[in-house]
Amino acid sequence: MANDAPPRWDRRMQQRLARGEAAALGELYDRFASLVHNLAHRVLEDEEAADRVTREVFGYAWENPGAYDPQQGSLRSWIATLAHRQAVHRLREAEARAAADPAGDGTAGEGAVAARGRRTAEDIEERIREASVAARADYIVTSMPAPLRAALELAYFDRRDYRQTAAELGVTEDEARRRLRLGLQLLSTARAPLPEAGPPPGYGRAL
Repeated sequence: MANDAPPRWDRRMQQRLARGEAAALGELYDRFASLVHNLAHRVLEDEEAADRVTREVFGYAWENPGAYDPQQGSLRSWIATLAHRQAVHRLREAEARAAADPAGDGTAGEGAVAARGRRTAEDIEERIREASVAARADYIVTSMPAPLRAALELAYFDRRDYRQTAAELGVTEDEARRRLRLGLQLLSTARAPLPEAGPPPGYGRAL
């Protein structure tokens, strides 16, 4: 089916990575580094840890381009899924170290996670669920078409009503309502997990 074919850029990028083109990795990084870092930071709440996850995700993509399955979705979605899975892995890892620190001084943990101290297993899983929902919401907003994103930003960040949104966007009120409705429908899926893809945590010391 035609809808099963990945976008041309995705196909070409996978082929270039498979050939070991360093320039392809640079292009991939330029396009998706901000997405990866933001998703990781949303989960980990730590700049250094998010930087680390970003390096790990692109390192994995460079070494394992064949792990991307075009039939399962876009390259962007695959990269986002790797980022989410790796950030959750790192969060669990850091929480376990913090819980194992009997002095409670953070020496067994890292970054913001260690500073929060010990948690129960239920606390950790709840934190992961909340972070995953927030990360997916961020991903949905940045992935949706620009007209929908602009309408949502005006309505919910700038507190415009649909009439003001329509005026600022230069569209009819009916169109503004339609964009807001579609945007909210997309956001309503934020509690669904990011698509499963890629390997389980365990690649080297991560992925």
